[in-house]
Amino acid sequence: MRRERPGDAPCVRAVVAAAFAGDDGAEPIEVGLLDRLRDDGGWLPAFSLVAGEVVGEVVGHVVATRGHVGEQPALGVGPVAVPPDHQRRGVGSALMHGVLAAAEAREESLVALLGEPAFYGRFGFRPAAEHGVEAPDAAWGRFFQVRALAGDPPRGRFRYAAPFVEL
Repeated sequence: MRRERPGDAPCVRAVVAAAFAGDDGAEPIEVGLLDRLRDDGGWLPAFSLVAGEVVGEVVGHVVATRGHVGEQPALGVGPVAVPPDHQRRGVGSALMHGVLAAAEAREESLVALLGEPAFYGRFGFRPAAEHGVEAPDAAWGRFFQVRALAGDPPRGRFRYAAPFVEL
């Protein structure tokens, strides 16, 4: 696992497309989201990580971008992408451990995501409401989760980077 390099963007796009492919053959919205995130002020290169099993082959990607809880900075994770032929091999878990370690090393206060509690709970994520953090959309319920990293985590409504709002 390593930080994404500028030349990785086409491979990362392909990984995200494969990971979120639907039956209709249309480009998944996560691909366009990633493109827009790269052009947004919330893009943080230190939190865009790739995984590879073979030299030169990207088999997973995770990104965290600048979000906010109220006016306090936080991180929003997503998308996390591993193509189906590489899933269930620990790639996604390694990516999550990597992005969380990077967040802790940079003294981020809180990381938020929308995802399956059974998967993300093993990384210390809890329902956001337990930490006094409100989801951008109340309908997300228990699927909107946070992990507090340092000090007293901020409380209030979470706001993702602008491209998420534009979905």
